[in-house]
Amino acid sequence: MIGLSILGATGSIGLSALEIVRRHKEIYAARALTCARNIDTLIPLIDEFRPEMVAVLDAETADRLSRSLKGSHRPEIHVGTEGYKNAAAWDSSQTTLLAMVGAAGLEPALAAIEARKKIALANKETLVMAGEIVMDLAAQRGVEILPVDSEHSAIFQCLAGNREKDLKTVFLTASGGPFSRTPYSEFKNITKADALNHPNWSMGPKITIDSATLMNKGLEVIEAMHLFQLPAEQIQVVIHRQSIVHSMVGFCDGSVMAQLGVPDMRQAIGYAFSFPKRLDIGVEFPDFTRLAGLTFDAPDLEKFPSLEMAFEAGRQGGTLPAVMNAANEVAVQAFLENRLRFLDIFHVVSSVMGAHGRIDKPDLSGIIEADCWAREKAASLI
Repeated sequence: MIGLSILGATGSIGLSALEIVRRHKEIYAARALTCARNIDTLIPLIDEFRPEMVAVLDAETADRLSRSLKGSHRPEIHVGTEGYKNAAAWDSSQTTLLAMVGAAGLEPALAAIEARKKIALANKETLVMAGEIVMDLAAQRGVEILPVDSEHSAIFQCLAGNREKDLKTVFLTASGGPFSRTPYSEFKNITKADALNHPNWSMGPKITIDSATLMNKGLEVIEAMHLFQLPAEQIQVVIHRQSIVHSMVGFCDGSVMAQLGVPDMRQAIGYAFSFPKRLDIGVEFPDFTRLAGLTFDAPDLEKFPSLEMAFEAGRQGGTLPAVMNAANEVAVQAFLENRLRFLDIFHVVSSVMGAHGRIDKPDLSGIIEADCWAREKAASLI
């Protein structure tokens, strides 16, 4: 039996992971579950999967959870960052799925690596903020980091059995979000409801907004740089509206390998859990006879400047990616709270990046300090 720690259990990735556990109870057991404050979703998961521990954001939420548990099974309840770190490094878990949203996933990721857990990584911000530190520590501890983002899982699968030195270009596909065909003149009228209406994927609100601005793809560029040890020049983003080709790899002989599938995160999650094996997770093949076509377009960098911001942050490195990520998190939250217009997300992130004095090769405390500075700067601009 393989024990799992699922950080972000009540989000879309966490719930998809638990579907796999539900389907393969003979293989997996959920030993630790975490969420922020969504205990209405967490309580039924506790009743069903009977974890040994859970962690929530704060003491008030922990108290509400404790009073709401009515069944015979009462897991240990942990609180805050320390609680998330405890869940990530839980003794009876062999694999930790990091599916928390945003910068909050960094310290639990490091705790899981220190505890030598196999990492299924869905929290791209961990590598955006501190990719060198995380990957170096994983190498020192002999820890395997397997990608859960569908694009990075696709690259990982395409590279299997091939020599890394033969890799020439990675093609990261992007759906383009809901506004790929919207004229720029209409961007000033985009509402929260418009931006949350993703055409292909069902995701949490923050990631859905990032997809609408293409910042999600920018973060994935930096993630790919660290996962696959690539310079920015070897990564190309292409808009693929059908979301059937999850990404592609080009080799030195001109051949290209692609990984295809319907848009369902269970594929990437299941592969990270079971690698090098594959699981039957109940996902059907695409119906190729009904596809009108598979199209690929260049991204419009004038409409979506987030992508170029991310490439620049990846090229410069240091504290700049953490600053970009932090400013974006604050701006997106303000947009979701109707305190900021859609177009102003780009303006806030660009302004914060421009005002930052980049520090090369920061330690963890330097990254956290830059993150805090960027949040305060973004908040002041908003």
